Amino acid sequence: MKKIKILVVDDSALMRKFISDMINEEKDMEVIGTARNGEDLLEKLQAFQSGHNTPDVITLDIEMPKIDGLKALKQMKEKNINIPTIVLSSISKQGTELTMECLHSGAFDFVSKPSGSISIDINKIKEKLIERIKMAYKTSNIKKTCVNSTTFVSENLHMHNREKRRNIGAIVIGASTGGPKALYSVLTKLPDNFNIPTFVVQHMPEGFTKAFAERLNNNSYQKVVEAEDNMLIYPNTIYIAPGGLHMELGNDKKIHLNKEPPIWGVRPAVDKLFLSASKVYGKNIVSVILTGMGKDGAEGTAKIKDNGGITISEDESTCTIYGMPKAAYATGKVDMVLKLDNIADELIKLVSLNRG
Repeated sequence: MKKIKILVVDDSALMRKFISDMINEEKDMEVIGTARNGEDLLEKLQAFQSGHNTPDVITLDIEMPKIDGLKALKQMKEKNINIPTIVLSSISKQGTELTMECLHSGAFDFVSKPSGSISIDINKIKEKLIERIKMAYKTSNIKKTCVNSTTFVSENLHMHNREKRRNIGAIVIGASTGGPKALYSVLTKLPDNFNIPTFVVQHMPEGFTKAFAERLNNNSYQKVVEAEDNMLIYPNTIYIAPGGLHMELGNDKKIHLNKEPPIWGVRPAVDKLFLSASKVYGKNIVSVILTGMGKDGAEGTAKIKDNGGITISEDESTCTIYGMPKAAYATGKVDMVLKLDNIADELIKLVSLNRG
C-alpha cells in the first residue's frame, strides 16, 4: 500500500517526536523526515528533490528561529515548491495573526495546538491533523488531474430579474477549507458605497476569527468586524461569525449568536446563517458558497432560492476543496457557478442592477 509521505517541521525536538509518532501510527502514512526550522526545511526539501523522494504533505510550526513558518512558506512559493502544507499554530495573538498570513501565503489549512507552542497534550488534535493530512494529499492529487469547469449562469436568472425586480438587502457567504484566502479575494473588492451588509460564516475554531476579521478590515474598503451577540446591523459592514458560535439574523435588525449543537459537525454553520437570513430578507438576498469540505450551506442555498433570492456557488476549477459548492449545486437551486475571481464583480453588478 502506498503511504502518504510527511515532513514534520517544528523547533521543539519533543514536538517533532510527538507529531511523528502520531502520524506513524497510521497505516497509510509515514514521516520521511523532520526539520527544526524553516532554514532546515528548505535544505531538506532541496535534498529530497534531488533524490526524487519529495514529501506529499508538510506539517509546519509557525514560530521558529532563523526562518519561521511564514517566511518558509513564502520562500517555497518563490521557489515554486507546491507541497500542501498544514500549519500548526498556538492560540495567541501573534499565533493567530501569523496563521492568517500563512493561509494567505499558500498554506492548505491549519490546526491549533491545544496548549501553546509546546503542547504535551498534542494527542488531542490527532484526529484533526490526520484528517487534514489526508484531505491535503487527496486534494493535491485531484488538482493534478482535474481541469473540468462547470461555470454557468442560469438561463432563467436575467429573465427572472427583469420580471421580479428586487432591492438587494444583504449578501451571505459560507466557506470552509481554503476559505480565508477565497474570502479575502472576494471581500476586499467590495466597494465602500455598497449600502448593504454582508454576513460571513467561515469554519474556523474559536480564537482565530478575530485575527481573520482584523486582517480583512485592514485590507478592505468596507468595515469588517467579528460579530457580537445583539450587534446592530449596518450597511457597508462585513460581519464574520465568531469561531465556536452559530450566527443568525433577526427581524429586530440584530445579530444573534448561540451555542446550539453543531450542524454537520461544525459551529458556526453556514446553514444557520442562510436559513435565518432568508427569513429576514426574503427575495432581497444573494448567497455565495465558496470552497470547503462537506455539505454545509446546501440546505440554506435551496431555501434562499425557494424564497426568491439569488444563489451563487464557486466553480470547481478554483476551489481548494469542491465539497460545499458541489453539494449546493446538487440541490438544483444554484443560479450561477462562477470562478473565484469573478464572484466579487458579479456581486457588485447584482447589487447595482437591482438597486432602486
